[in-house]
Amino acid sequence: MPPVPSLRPVPPEIDRWNWGAFLLNWIWGVGNNTFIALLTFIPFFGILIMPFVLGAKGSAWAWRNGRWDSIEHFKRVQRLWAIWGAVIWVVVIVVYGGLFGTLFRYMSHSEVYQAGVAKLQNNPEAVLVLGSPISAGFPFGTISFNGSSGTADLNFSVTGPKASGRAYVTAVKTSGVWTFKTFTLKVDGRSDSINLLADHRADIRDWVWRAGPG
Repeated sequence: MPPVPSLRPVPPEIDRWNWGAFLLNWIWGVGNNTFIALLTFIPFFGILIMPFVLGAKGSAWAWRNGRWDSIEHFKRVQRLWAIWGAVIWVVVIVVYGGLFGTLFRYMSHSEVYQAGVAKLQNNPEAVLVLGSPISAGFPFGTISFNGSSGTADLNFSVTGPKASGRAYVTAVKTSGVWTFKTFTLKVDGRSDSINLLADHRADIRDWVWRAGPG
């Protein structure tokens, strides 16, 4: 009677970390008859824990579940899995990096963001609270167009010598011209928001006086 595959002893020289199982998890599992790898589809557990379990136990499971001519055959196949896993992950990182870079350039060079930053840097209320110069971070949100019309809903971090916070902008584009509908500044450590489209200078000065200089 042939030995039961699940009880087949694992040679010490292959009972080690399996990069193919770690990088490709369920794909590697299907290819190596190790269907426990499908547990990676379980939310949270599958993503956060199962790849590490496969990396640690994958070689032993694959050895017991597969048909191998020799230890060298097993090593050769698993090495190919590891190489393909590394290649696929590099491609994914490059693709997502390119998409993020394109999005970064598009958002950071958009008219509405550039106008919002300029308006913030020249706003007396913002300068009074944040100090000068004011630097702005990467914008998050959405910008959509329909011909010469469009809408924007953005937010971005702002930092000055005195304080930091986050700016929130909504705007509409009509006949090719952007108009701010709302523009508020939320300063870190404050519960209220500053309306940068209205004159609240006195209120801001009162807050600075109450909080103390600097």
